[in-house]
Amino acid sequence: MPPIPPIIKTLLLINVAAFCLQAIVGPVLMQALALWPLQSGLFMPWQVVTYAFLHSNIGHLFLNMLGLWMFGSELERLWGDKRFIQFYGASILTAAAAQLLVTFLAGSFVPTIGASGGLFGLLLAYGMLFPNRTIMPLFPPIPMKAKVFVAVYGALELFFGVTGTASGIAHFAHLGGMLGGFLMIRYWRGQPPFSRRRRF
Repeated sequence: MPPIPPIIKTLLLINVAAFCLQAIVGPVLMQALALWPLQSGLFMPWQVVTYAFLHSNIGHLFLNMLGLWMFGSELERLWGDKRFIQFYGASILTAAAAQLLVTFLAGSFVPTIGASGGLFGLLLAYGMLFPNRTIMPLFPPIPMKAKVFVAVYGALELFFGVTGTASGIAHFAHLGGMLGGFLMIRYWRGQPPFSRRRRF
């Protein structure tokens, strides 16, 4: 197994440390760092970043960190530290924006936590940059090309979000993360709606 690149390693350590801290002062962290809906009275600007470092249980943490390592490691090696941080940050922010909009329209008072928005941005980038690479997802355990995997997961998130099935999961945050990742790559490539830039 190749060495874990430095930003991925740092993110893994921060997420695990935050999860351990949640076991001690969980309610305090949730109130301060989770992404609370705008109408809840608990929303603070920094929450659009900090929510991505909290997780609801060990399974939630494990799956997100596994995906971060699986898809993020190669992207960090390809892009370098600075560009990877920019991309991951953009995905987290657009996921937060999408979730804030949805919770506002729905009148929800439920907070959002988890790195899934950033992870879905990385997933989209992996599918765009390595579309024909065969991967073996955990669910379902069927080998498929990366572009198919991304399309299937994106379609499922949209379906679950629109129909309201699989409640308790921030489906529109996932889609927001994918949108942010898509726009970031188009920005780097100088493709519409952005002005022409150096391609990569």
